[in-house]
Amino acid sequence: MTATVGTHPTGDLRTTVRRLAAAQKGATGAPAYSRYVNRPLGRLFAALAFHAGLTPNVVTAVSAASTATGIALLAVVPPSVPTGLAVATCLVLGYALDAADGQLARLRGGGSPAGEWLDHMVDAAKIASLHLALLIGLYRFQPLGRTAWLLVPLGFSVVAVVHFFATLLNEALRAQHGAATRATPSGRRPGGLRSLLTAPTDYGVLCLTFLLLGAPGLFAAAYTALFAATASYLLLATSTWYREMKGLAP
Repeated sequence: MTATVGTHPTGDLRTTVRRLAAAQKGATGAPAYSRYVNRPLGRLFAALAFHAGLTPNVVTAVSAASTATGIALLAVVPPSVPTGLAVATCLVLGYALDAADGQLARLRGGGSPAGEWLDHMVDAAKIASLHLALLIGLYRFQPLGRTAWLLVPLGFSVVAVVHFFATLLNEALRAQHGAATRATPSGRRPGGLRSLLTAPTDYGVLCLTFLLLGAPGLFAAAYTALFAATASYLLLATSTWYREMKGLAP
C-alpha cells in the first residue's frame, strides 16, 4: 500500500474502507477465499480498528485469542454441530483479523519489524497447532474411532508447516536478490481462475470445513480432500520454486 492517512481518522468508515480497497497491497496468486472473502473482511476490520483508535498489535492479539479459542475447542470439546460452528467462527474471525492488522499498520503510516515479527509468530503457532489439536480431539472423543485415519491430521500438520515456511523463505530470498515478491509484484495480475484452482490450499477454506465437525464422516472426507489437494500443490510447487531459486543465483 502506498497511501497512508496517519494515526487519526480523516473521514467516515466508508471512506476509510474505500481508501484501503484502492490501495490494497497485492498478493500474487492468492487463493479465492483469501482474495474475495478474507481480504474484504480484513479491510472492514482494519477500518473499524482505525476509527476505534486500536493499534496493529492489539488487533494481532485479538486475532490470536480468537484463533487460539477455536483451536482449544477442537481439543477439549466433543465434536458436534455447535462445536463445529463455534470453531469455524473463531477461526474465520481470527483469519480476518490477521488480514486486518497489516492493513491497519499501513493505514497508520507503516508497519514495524516488531509488528511483522509478531504477526508471523502468531501465524506459525496457529499453523503448527491446529491439526494437532484436531488430532487430540478426535483421539479423545473417537467420533471416527481410533483408526489409521488419525494419521491424516499428522500429515496435514507437516504439509501446512512446510508450506508456510516455504512461503516465507521464498519471499525472503526474492527480496534479497531483488526479484519481485508478493508485496512488490511484477505487474502481472493473477486471474480469477488461478484463485479458484488454488482454493483447496486456502486456510480460509480449511476454517469453513470445521462446520462439518458434527457429521464426522463428511468432515473426514472434506478434510482428507483438502489434505490431498494441499500436499499435491506443495509437491508441484516445490519443483517450480526450486527452479526459481536457481535462477536467482548470480
